[in-house]
Formats: sequence, C-alpha cells, structure tokens
Amino acid sequence: MKDTKKLVVAALFAALTCVTTMVIKIPTPTMGYIHPGDGMVLLCGALLGPGIGGLAAGIGSMLADLFSGYVSYAFGTLVIKLLTAVAAGMLYRGLRGKNSVRIAFGGLVGEAVMVGGYYLYETGMTMVAGSGFAAAATAAGAGVIFNIVQGASGILIALVLLPVLQKIPTFRAWSGKTA
Repeated sequence: MKDTKKLVVAALFAALTCVTTMVIKIPTPTMGYIHPGDGMVLLCGALLGPGIGGLAAGIGSMLADLFSGYVSYAFGTLVIKLLTAVAAGMLYRGLRGKNSVRIAFGGLVGEAVMVGGYYLYETGMTMVAGSGFAAAATAAGAGVIFNIVQGASGILIALVLLPVLQKIPTFRAWSGKTA
C-alpha cells in the first residue's frame, strides 16, 4: 500500500511539474523561457527522495517540453531535471539542520547541475547542427544567465512551498526529520 501511495503521489508531482513548467513562461532572447517548474523539481527530490523524485521531476519536465513544442530538448530535459532532483534530494536527505537550509543548499547544487547540464546539451546540439566547438560553446553560453535566474526562482519557490507541504504528515514522514 505504501508503494502504491508513493507511486500515485509521484505521478501527481510529475503532472504538477509539467503544469508549473507550462503555465507561466517568460520568454528569453535565446528562444527558451524561464518558468517556475524548477521549484517543483527541487520539491520532487526533497519530498519523494532522489530516486522516485528524480523520475517524477524528469518525466514531468520532459512532458512540458513535448507539449510545448521543444521536442529537441525533451530527452536532455528528462536527464537534466532527473539529475537536478537527484542531487537536491540526496543533499536534502543527507544534511542535518533546518529544512530551509537543507533545501537551499540542495537547491543550489541541483540547480548548478541544471545550468551545467543545459550548457553541455545546447553546446552538443549546436555542434550536431554543424557549428564548431568554439561557436557552439559561445552560443550555449548565452543561455546560462537565464538558466541561473530560473534556478534561483526555483529555489525560492521550493523555500516557500516546503514548509506548507511539510505540514502534511505523509510528506513529513517521507522527507525525513524536520528541524
């Protein structure tokens, strides 16, 4: 029964990640967009754990790309957001202290994974399209600042929502001790 409940909640979090990624989109000059979905990605890792939380975050984010017409990013997003949630979830679970410090530190590391992951992915995509490494790396670098802004907003969203969700006994039990 516990596994079924966690699977259903993970599916719900994947759907919430997809929706929060799609609902508010702030376009960037690099043809991407900034969105609040990273807050859900971090919460997936913290509340559901790095394993199932990573899958929920990756699948939800990938679905947002597919539904929004960013098909060429879908696989990269699946892997990058999964790794973002895994890193954040592992640190959140492994650290001791206040939940706000744990989610902030886990979020910083997780979002660094996201920024670096998209930089590498976009560099690779540009090289596949025919550009040399230097041009591809420079082009991908243009999106870094926007990904940092998105990551920072994700951390803030997670900091605001975590105390609310921690009031739910199931999440409090799943995410470990509260301090």
